[in-house]
Amino acid sequence: MADELVIAGRAFKSRLIVGTGKYRSFQEMARAHAASGADMVTVAVRRVNLTDKSKESLLDYIDREKIFILPNTAACYTADEAIRTARLAREVGLSNWVKLEVIGDQQTLFPDTEQLIEATRVLVKEASSFSLTPTTTSSPPASSLTPAPPPSCLWPRPSAPAWECRIPPTSASSANASPKFHDRGCRRRHRL
Repeated sequence: MADELVIAGRAFKSRLIVGTGKYRSFQEMARAHAASGADMVTVAVRRVNLTDKSKESLLDYIDREKIFILPNTAACYTADEAIRTARLAREVGLSNWVKLEVIGDQQTLFPDTEQLIEATRVLVKEASSFSLTPTTTSSPPASSLTPAPPPSCLWPRPSAPAWECRIPPTSASSANASPKFHDRGCRRRHRL
């Protein structure tokens, strides 16, 4: 098919990725997935019953022959929690792909980019067993910018916004000033 979405060598007919949360019932979720035509759904690992097979689980309502499961680390607030959750998803057989998320603000659910980058650094060392899709905003806080670029991952696509580069203060009077950001004149543009 000419218009397939190919990620890490796997082809998808649909570019739509749907979730598994916020449905009134598992049956409603299954109907929504079927109606959407999506080939991939995200599953919050921490919100799924993975241990007691005698209890109903949302996984029972996902046709894994038709729909690819992309586990995510939603509800994780530290790099350590996200790393453990990603490993758990892999070990219980959900997938070795992980949509990596680390929440920084409970109210807005904005990411904690610094913790996300740390989790990515650890998990990318296990690259033979993980395909990562870190989820973040386009501009991390100044404290997370480093001289070395973060590891290559599946998303965002190369067309996604590049990281901004921090320009160090040039004079003693500006040493206490807030860091300035721009995306011009940087020798190396970092991308997640």
